[in-house]
Amino acid sequence: MTPPMLAIRDLNVWFGEPPDRVDAVKSADISVAQGESFGLVGESGSGKSTILRAVAGLIDSWSGDLQVAGLKVRGARRDRQFFKTVQMVFQDPYASLHPRHSVDAVLSETLHLQGIGNVDQRINKLLDDVGLGRSFRFRYPHQLSGGQRQRVAIARALAAEPRLLLLDEPTSALDVSVQAEILNLLSDLRAEHDLTYLMVTHDLAVVGHMCDRIAVMQHGRLVEELPVADLRRGAAKAEYTRGLIEASGSLGATA
Repeated sequence: MTPPMLAIRDLNVWFGEPPDRVDAVKSADISVAQGESFGLVGESGSGKSTILRAVAGLIDSWSGDLQVAGLKVRGARRDRQFFKTVQMVFQDPYASLHPRHSVDAVLSETLHLQGIGNVDQRINKLLDDVGLGRSFRFRYPHQLSGGQRQRVAIARALAAEPRLLLLDEPTSALDVSVQAEILNLLSDLRAEHDLTYLMVTHDLAVVGHMCDRIAVMQHGRLVEELPVADLRRGAAKAEYTRGLIEASGSLGATA
């Protein structure tokens, strides 16, 4: 039996020490199958992005069981093999790219860190894959639009040839007109590269367009897990989830 691409069991994440300790995630269980797109939704402060950061190794104060592609993850340190399997795309493309590094430098550095050869050909292929083309290779972030910067960030994540992408609100910092383009790109890349997604968003229209299943978070806890088909039908069981659906209006707005 193939193990899930990502298995999270009894995950607890906290900040600070008693008496000021804040428990940001409490006893979370999530299983994401290989090739699946799974959404984490909830209001700001619900703990959804904290889960992504704990998985990525950006937070060291956590306990529980984390497994990626059947291999156990321990502590905050992540080795090269982990980053060959897992990459993260952050919310703000303006902050995630170094302003003095060209697109070529950003992608070259990632390829060298991962020990991947044929750098010249690989960069051109990455730019083609994200719909930019080779003319963007020697541009700097200030010469790119928000959507173009996020395409570069996605290309950087793909450079390691990962199997799992952690997507932290990947379109929320973009203009509405650009959001659908990036979501469609991510959908196409998932199909082309057999990728697995764990996506965090507060926008139910986004998960309705992108995800197979979702988990709803409130105050650090998972309150409900359901297929997106049930979400579209409004067939949620938890009162909190029904409230989110009612507040969101049309789930097809971003599709």
